[in-house]
Amino acid sequence: MTSTIKVNNIQNQCGQNIINENSNTITIGASGDTIALASGASQTGFGREGSVDWQTGSIKTTTFTAVSGEGYFVDTSSGAVTANLPAGSAGAIVAFADYTRTFNDNNLTISPNGSNKIGGIAQDAKLTVNGQSATFVFVDATEGWINVQETQTSQTGAIDFMSATGGTITTSGDFKIHTFTGPGTFCVSAVSTVSTPRNLVDYLVVAGGGAGGSSDAPADATYAGGGGAGGYRESDGAATGCYTTSPIAAPNGALPVTAQGYPITVGGGGTGSVVPTANQLTGGKGSNSIFSTITSTGGGVGRINNGGCNVGSGGSGGGGGGGGPGASGAGNTPSVSPPQGNPGGSSANVGAPRYGRNGGGGATAAGTDGTTSGGGAGGAGATSSINGTPTARAGGGGGGYYSSPGASGGAGGSGGGGAGAPVNNGTAGTVNTGGGGGGASYPLPAASTPVTGGSGGSGIVIIRYKFQ
Repeated sequence: MTSTIKVNNIQNQCGQNIINENSNTITIGASGDTIALASGASQTGFGREGSVDWQTGSIKTTTFTAVSGEGYFVDTSSGAVTANLPAGSAGAIVAFADYTRTFNDNNLTISPNGSNKIGGIAQDAKLTVNGQSATFVFVDATEGWINVQETQTSQTGAIDFMSATGGTITTSGDFKIHTFTGPGTFCVSAVSTVSTPRNLVDYLVVAGGGAGGSSDAPADATYAGGGGAGGYRESDGAATGCYTTSPIAAPNGALPVTAQGYPITVGGGGTGSVVPTANQLTGGKGSNSIFSTITSTGGGVGRINNGGCNVGSGGSGGGGGGGGPGASGAGNTPSVSPPQGNPGGSSANVGAPRYGRNGGGGATAAGTDGTTSGGGAGGAGATSSINGTPTARAGGGGGGYYSSPGASGGAGGSGGGGAGAPVNNGTAGTVNTGGGGGGASYPLPAASTPVTGGSGGSGIVIIRYKFQ
């Protein structure tokens, strides 16, 4: 049973006809009014004016079938997607847009779905341009779906400055500084879309320092050389300015970055240890530090004597020891420009009565030769203000001595001091500076007691960029 309500007209409060049975025109609502359908209700017969209802709550990532009157944002960032067109009926309309601007990497395929055609051809169409969108209307069986509107560019919001995470983050004025004292990832989440130079970063990469030479007590294996500093590499600050760099900074050395993760390696210092026999290198070489295309090489180990030993080469070389010609380790090995370090001291006469042993190389100077009155100082390190504070790093370790304290570490570079009686073990390089360890001295009062060279200091990686 149905009910029918019939009226001649319906009027609003102002007396305007809304529905008038005597007119061929039906007006619903006054100008500026909104006509709403109840939840779950549908409409027919109103037609469309070439627009669709965009389905913002359902981003498409896999194959789907479109519905007439709807537009779809399609995400192909993880793979290609196929959209099946609905059954063709005159006036049907659908639209598609590149949600992630990845249609070039992974296409959106538009399938005519059976007997339909697209532009008169019964074959798939593909959207293959990043940021592309297209609107299709079904006209008739001859031409099928016709693309009536298309764009092939994508306007995005402008990003003024890059942003990133990772390490310990501090700021200095308009610049952000990421400091890594251990392994991590410098993760760039966004880059500037308005200025390419804003996507350059300045860097400081220092490797772990080498250990100082040790002694197992034979008379020809005493008074060891200092460890070499870890390799020191730095850009010149031109990209982020406003700070003082070291004299060995690379001109125009800033690195461009993109939105991705950059693994960071921070090299450990070489470990001081005691060798089982004479004529051996002692302790450990420092480990490399790495950021992007920049690798700084670990410092070379200090020597005990030179009876057929290999030299302790590295970012900076270890200092020569006693019992022979005093050959030192080479610095800047492997070779880079500007040089990442210097050789250790290499006095050709370090035997009695010249009891001082040679210092390890530093970032800006070679290790000093030992003398009759003391060990050679470690080579000077380098000072940079990339983190907002002038800080010295990568000094060589001091050489050991027979009967008094050994030499100091590299001037301003945090290298460990060499040992001397009665303190026989070498001093460790300062952590996160890449300083070389100090060389051990003659093991008084008991000549049979092994003594250990100081361990090298661990390295550091610092990255700086403009963020506002």
